[in-house]
Amino acid sequence: MKLQKLLSYVRRAVDDYNMIKDGDRIAVGISGGKDSLTLLLALKSLQRFYPEKFELEAITISLGFDNFDLEAVKKMCDEIGVRYTVQDTYIGQIIFQERKEKNPCSLCSKMRKAALYDVAKKLGCNKIALGHNKDDVIQTLLLSMFYEGRIHTFSPVTHLEDINLHSIRPLIYAPEKEVISFSRKYGLPVVKSPCPADGKTKREDMKIFIKQLRKQYDHFDSRMFGAIQRSFIDGWNIERKTP
Repeated sequence: MKLQKLLSYVRRAVDDYNMIKDGDRIAVGISGGKDSLTLLLALKSLQRFYPEKFELEAITISLGFDNFDLEAVKKMCDEIGVRYTVQDTYIGQIIFQERKEKNPCSLCSKMRKAALYDVAKKLGCNKIALGHNKDDVIQTLLLSMFYEGRIHTFSPVTHLEDINLHSIRPLIYAPEKEVISFSRKYGLPVVKSPCPADGKTKREDMKIFIKQLRKQYDHFDSRMFGAIQRSFIDGWNIERKTP
C-alpha cells in the first residue's frame, strides 16, 4: 500500500467521525508494532495539508521487558520531527511475576492505557491516537460476543470524561493486510513484542477463526464492518459526513 492510499483511509475516518479539530495536541501511542508506526507516519503526513492544524507527540509505555530495543523507533521520530517519549514501568513484572495472571491481556491493557493517559496529560495533549485497524474492530466485536456475552466494540472516538481526554482511532478503515503491506514497503522499524503472551491470546485465536469465515462467506469483512457502522453500538451510530 502506498502512502496516498493510507492517507485516503485516514482522512476519511478523521472526517467521518470528526476526530481532529483545530488546535488539538495528539499523543500517538507507540507500541513498536506495525499499526502504531503506520498511524504515526500517516498523521505526520496528514498534518502537512489538513485544514485543521494540530500537533503530535509520540509515546511508548515500556512494560519493563528485556530485549525491547527502541533505537530505530527513536531514529524514525527524529527524522520526521516528532518528539518521542518513552515511559518505563513495572507493568510486566506486576502482571507476570507478582500477580501471575493466567489471562494477562485485559489488566495489562488497562494499566498501559492509564500510564499512557498520564504521560499524555503531562505533555499537554488533549487527544490520544490509537492504532486499531479495520480487522481489530471486527475481532473485538466477536471477542465481546463470544467471551463477554454482549455486542460491543471500541468506538472511533471516545471521551474519557474523568481525565478530559479523547481517544481517536484513525486507522479503522484500513485493513490489516494493507497496513502490513505499507509497513514493509516503507521499511518501518517494527519492534517485536517481548511479551510472554504475544501470539498466544484469545485475539490470535479469533484471527484464525475469522480466516475460516472469510473462506466460507463472500465479503465477510465489509458486511461485518457495515453492520457495525449501521448499528447502535455506542460511538458508531452517529451521522457520518459520507455514506
